[in-house]
Amino acid sequence: MQEFSENKKIRNLIILIIVFFVGAIAMFALVRFNPTFVTQNVTKEIKDVTVTDTGIADAVEKVYDAVVTIETYKGDTLYATGTGFVYKNDGNNAYILTNNHVIESGSEVKVVFTNNKQVVAKVIGADKYADIAVLNVSSKDIITVAEIGKSSDLRVGDTVFAVGAPVDSAAYSWSVTRGILSGKDRMVEVSLSNSNVSDWVMSVMQTDAAINSGNSGGPLCNSNGSVIGINSMKLASSSIEGMGFAIPIEDALDYAEKIESGKKLERPYLGVAMYNLSNMYGRVNTDIAAGVYIDKVEEDSPADVASLKAGDIIVKLDDVDIPNLAYLKYQLYKHNIGDSVKVSFYRGNDLKTTTVNLSKAAD
Repeated sequence: MQEFSENKKIRNLIILIIVFFVGAIAMFALVRFNPTFVTQNVTKEIKDVTVTDTGIADAVEKVYDAVVTIETYKGDTLYATGTGFVYKNDGNNAYILTNNHVIESGSEVKVVFTNNKQVVAKVIGADKYADIAVLNVSSKDIITVAEIGKSSDLRVGDTVFAVGAPVDSAAYSWSVTRGILSGKDRMVEVSLSNSNVSDWVMSVMQTDAAINSGNSGGPLCNSNGSVIGINSMKLASSSIEGMGFAIPIEDALDYAEKIESGKKLERPYLGVAMYNLSNMYGRVNTDIAAGVYIDKVEEDSPADVASLKAGDIIVKLDDVDIPNLAYLKYQLYKHNIGDSVKVSFYRGNDLKTTTVNLSKAAD
């Protein structure tokens, strides 16, 4: 009886093996001689896929005709190009925002609209530290006005897009690039004199939307087509990709309002000649890691009245660390003329504090 059971198991196993090979041969023959069977099934699966992201064309249309190409001339020679946008219309005059570095040093500025109309613009004013400039044209020349949003409402990861004229070429004017808001409140050191020394710090938004040199001054918009920033610079090197920066629209409009009013933008000063401490190693005997070295103090200046002296090393303003001149100016210029600022400094090895009453520089 046991021998019969074992023979039955062997027979069943042989049947399973035969069935497997017959099935494999049949499938091979089906694919070999009737390949459309598999192809049709695969094709059907592809056709069933649905793409839900239809783009941001509606948002782009809202701001597109408010964007202008800016041409800066020295005499009859085209000196620089950039981007700007119409942000205000009072019925008689329309106002355009752009970057200061787009129009500085020019003798004449022209703007070109999406209908290819070119007009000469008046420079109302500019500020090199904020990198903001305000232009003026007749209201009858513009096509539309950009809708202004709030950068404070955006979250990291939100969709943003830029409109501008990249690589300084009219051939690519009004190019649209899309990305996300990569970061907020980024502190970026910049040079105002095209040198390797940073002399200012800007608080900006970071995006991975492609921003090239000609995009400077153009709008960075949210997914609704509202302007939430002004593209100002691109951090680029062989090891960095996708890092563009924009000035928050709230900061830009604050400066624009002052410029429009005709007020002179005056900033407080200390009245000292200073150097980055990092540039004084070998000339100054100190163990302090970072700060600002005072080389000279003007007589009767705010610093002089507060008893700051040549050789002192400033390390804090209002308890905020000051690693270099760029950060000192950034913190100092947050104050208005007439304000008081607490200064922490080293005199030799002694950490001291004093209060400086800020005034404006003499004319």
